[in-house]
Amino acid sequence: MSSTPLRQFALQGAAVILVLSLAWPYYGWAGGSMPWQQTSLLIGAVALALATISRQPWWWRLIHALFMPLVWLTWTLNIPPGWFLLAFILLLLVYRGALSGQVPLYLSNRETVAALDELVGKEESQRFLDLGAGVGSTVIPLADRWPDRHFSGAENAPLTWLAGRILGVGRPNLHWLWEDLWQMPLGEYDLVYAFLSPVPMPKLWEKARTEMKPGSLFVSNSFPVPGVTPESVVEVTCSPPRPLYCYRI
Repeated sequence: MSSTPLRQFALQGAAVILVLSLAWPYYGWAGGSMPWQQTSLLIGAVALALATISRQPWWWRLIHALFMPLVWLTWTLNIPPGWFLLAFILLLLVYRGALSGQVPLYLSNRETVAALDELVGKEESQRFLDLGAGVGSTVIPLADRWPDRHFSGAENAPLTWLAGRILGVGRPNLHWLWEDLWQMPLGEYDLVYAFLSPVPMPKLWEKARTEMKPGSLFVSNSFPVPGVTPESVVEVTCSPPRPLYCYRI
């Protein structure tokens, strides 16, 4: 099963229908009220089983397991509906990529930035691009470290883009872009870096292989391209491990 949002809704819906189709008749015939706490836990367990069988990524399995129990818990708190709307808007502003491209917000740590710094120096990269740049945790320190080289960050989640835009002010060698990674042209860059998720890697590799110039380097943090052997793997000393998979075009 694909990890598209529509199919994830279908998987969760299948768990709900399966449990309620058994629970409602049982408690209806018995003349008892539905135990919603236990029912929500059972739906979560069934959703987790379906997500596991269909080989969903671990974060989708966790979401499926917790979704209905959290719905029940939230219902018991009697929270005014307006707060849910506000929370949804804030999540959309920060995690837009998770919904539209199955790309959660990951922030590169200092150890990773140091490893990329070495790569930029080793490759003598003049133009660096961070796809899904978040708040600029990668490109901002690299732009400070190499003022004579050009760095670009592409981000399309409104709130994180704004944060990166503000944090990156005053750096003439940093270009901060409001851009979807799939629409971002890659041909002018010597080194393209991505810290996304396993889901988009095959498609992203095809884009990189098609658009990037010969001799340039595509680097993926933590998630290798399936079926493609990297030129090298940079082991970053941090916890959890964050290897950099380097692919020569």
